[in-house]
Amino acid sequence: MFQNLEIALDDLPGTEELEWQKLHPDFVRQMQVQHALIALAPLAGATFFSIFLHLPLVPAMILWILAIGFAIVFVSWPRISVPRRGYVVRDKDIVFRSGVIWRSVTAIPYNRIQHVETSNTPLDRKFGVATLQLFTAGGSGGDLKIDGLGAEVAEQLRIYILDKVGVSIESA
Repeated sequence: MFQNLEIALDDLPGTEELEWQKLHPDFVRQMQVQHALIALAPLAGATFFSIFLHLPLVPAMILWILAIGFAIVFVSWPRISVPRRGYVVRDKDIVFRSGVIWRSVTAIPYNRIQHVETSNTPLDRKFGVATLQLFTAGGSGGDLKIDGLGAEVAEQLRIYILDKVGVSIESA
């Protein structure tokens, strides 16, 4: 006969005592470069509106203050957000945490993983970082993407997870 016994909340494992692994040390700089490139768009827009549309001085200054303020916050954000990310590889699952304001902790059991891949952009390769992406059964809601791993660590994790899942490992 099927039984579904109740478990006391105090008996559940917590995430406080986990030894969180940090992301690659150059990931903050990589993100700052990426954000700086993106922040050029509002600065270019401010330049366009100020010069080519001959905005009066006060609106042009407000536009520039807003564009520069956005760029400073946007480029500085990785220094705040990246240290709050981390991962733990356990015997039966991999756990990832992220978030500054809205925090999340995601645990993906190895028996739910269908596919694992590593990827990196040219900017990632310049800084020696990569992304590990886990695809799970049941659609995209259960997928996990860990940005900012060292390229070698990402590949080692990919092979380890594929081994745990029981898939034959092909070389990348």
